[in-house]
Amino acid sequence: MPKPYNPNDKWARRAAEEGYRARSVYKLMELDVRGKLLRAGMTVLDVGAAPGSWLQYTSERVGPHGRVVGLDLKSIDFIADNVQTFVCDLTDAVAVENALQTAGITKVDLLLSDIAPNTSGIKDRDQWLSIELSRAVAAVAKAHMKPQGTLVMKVFQGRDFDQFLAELKFTFREAKSRTVQATRDSSKEVYIVCKGLKSAT
Repeated sequence: MPKPYNPNDKWARRAAEEGYRARSVYKLMELDVRGKLLRAGMTVLDVGAAPGSWLQYTSERVGPHGRVVGLDLKSIDFIADNVQTFVCDLTDAVAVENALQTAGITKVDLLLSDIAPNTSGIKDRDQWLSIELSRAVAAVAKAHMKPQGTLVMKVFQGRDFDQFLAELKFTFREAKSRTVQATRDSSKEVYIVCKGLKSAT
């Protein structure tokens, strides 16, 4: 039986102690260690970035010569000099394009997404919403990611998951699912790591 949700679990306590804005930072840390996602000087786009823990970690990893852009429907407090944030709906292609142009960025090396829909508690509906939101994330990647870039996004598992993963394998040379330790026991979330954006034909 899954453990009940505990907003003050060990990951949340650790985040508070280490100065991160959310426990989710440890998911990105694990994915980074396992997949060597981040390196100095990279240009990174984080969608659904609030409250900013992934931006904090990414800022540290890319260093002062790297660039990080965060998009969210909510405003995000200042992170660091190498981070710019915009209030933006990722499903609005023009708004995303305008945000990146304002930041002086054309293409990114890495696109990160820890975004999730507002859940209703109805499992099938929530999973479908997650897939649709993830399709929007993939569309942003296709429009703004370098061919050799990497996409990392959270998705809820369910009956549409395998089909969505197959779609990603058609779009990218590699698409694999990953689980991480900091995910709550009751969660159906996994992360999909996609590499090698294929050229449009």
